[in-house]
Amino acid sequence: MRDRTRHETSTENIEFGLFLIPEADDYAQLLEVAAYADGAGLDLIGVQDHPYQRRFLDTWTLITALAVRTSRISYFPDVANLPLRNPAVLAKSVASLAVMTGGRVHLGLGAGAFWDAIAAMGGRRLSNGDAVRALGEAIAVIRAMWSDERAVRVLGNFHTLDGAHPGPTPRHPPGIWLGAKGPRMLALTGYAADGWLPSSGWAPPEFLNEANRRIDDAAATAGRDPAQVRRIYNVSGTITDDRTDRGFLEGPAARWVDDLVALHRDQRIDAFVFWPIEGEPVDQIRRYAEQVVPAVRAEITAR
Repeated sequence: MRDRTRHETSTENIEFGLFLIPEADDYAQLLEVAAYADGAGLDLIGVQDHPYQRRFLDTWTLITALAVRTSRISYFPDVANLPLRNPAVLAKSVASLAVMTGGRVHLGLGAGAFWDAIAAMGGRRLSNGDAVRALGEAIAVIRAMWSDERAVRVLGNFHTLDGAHPGPTPRHPPGIWLGAKGPRMLALTGYAADGWLPSSGWAPPEFLNEANRRIDDAAATAGRDPAQVRRIYNVSGTITDDRTDRGFLEGPAARWVDDLVALHRDQRIDAFVFWPIEGEPVDQIRRYAEQVVPAVRAEITAR
């Protein structure tokens, strides 16, 4: 099986994926959707992570089950709930799946939300500022656990390593993508992460301009090439079967093609992860994979 280091691809190698909800009652359908996406030539599957939702499967367990049943598509938590996942153990889980699948895994991370639910499961309730600082320390822990050092130490107020032994070491470290919205999170993305993972529901195109600038500035300040930070966009909407144009990400396939091409051209979005919000989900996924994706790829290639 070939190793897929997709976080190293250029922005011209645009990727497309699906956003899945880990409903326990839908497990059989989730298997079918993943198999379809794998065969249809999609690149990514993201799975949301809300451990406190009683109807949800554990996200990491589900990702592992889907990954070992497919052969080419990559997976990532969209995004992992860090306050309920020890970063050193999470790093080992990600590295293990990277080894098992030939590199078909990335790590989406969030600082945390829904603090009452997190606290109810024994997680530590943090202020917004502390949550961002804890995420920064977690990234350092994760990268240390992916190193080939014999023993590693990371000193932090929230997450530490004290002589831990890393391993297994993935051949190519998975990408760390942050679900960042506020200024401090965007800055952290620029100087510490491999990608930014916004969602169209809270990050419309007009938000992307300022956010991209903050990420680029932070990357440049840290001595990094801003182009190294990928932009992976969760896009939610409806692909209709009529010609009525209802606006951004709401309308026929042609409207979607225009919107995604514009986002790639103007906002440097290099991956689109589709979340159908209305209509029959499998039908929406097929329209996306068979009508939208090939047309976007063709137009970008022609450019």
